[in-house]
Amino acid sequence: MSESIYKVIELVGTSPSSWEEAAKNAVETAGKSLKDLRIAEITKLDMRVEDGKVTAYRARVNLSFKYAVE
Repeated sequence: MSESIYKVIELVGTSPSSWEEAAKNAVETAGKSLKDLRIAEITKLDMRVEDGKVTAYRARVNLSFKYAVE
């Protein structure tokens, strides 16, 4: 029987326009250097506020990827 091992990392993505874009930025940036991405879970959403205006959306993401077991 084949077993799989997964690692979970926490990322924070940012965007000037939306939380969805912030989460997407985190996952797609990680995907440039990590292989076999599996599940992305949004764990926290927040915003940066300057002078009473929202300047950035931030999404904290737990991302899992499969370890290559040899």
